[in-house]
Amino acid sequence: MANHKSALKRIRRNEAVRLRNRYQHKTTRSAIKKLRGTEKKKDAEKLFPEVVGMIDRLAKRNVIHANKAANLKSKLAKHIAAL
Repeated sequence: MANHKSALKRIRRNEAVRLRNRYQHKTTRSAIKKLRGTEKKKDAEKLFPEVVGMIDRLAKRNVIHANKAANLKSKLAKHIAAL
């Protein structure tokens, strides 16, 4: 158990941040899955900027690595181009 007031606060804050990161990461993964499942190119192109923004936000907040974000965006762009 933590002995300092600041340590207790840090424990509470870490849990809140962890839950927020988990929610945003899961939401982004669902959006990527939805984009990959899209059959029409027009719909996919409309959804692409939103998904890229979500991926960039995760990378900026260090939830995922910057290189992973770049790889995801590249693969999604390739997928859309192939539709």
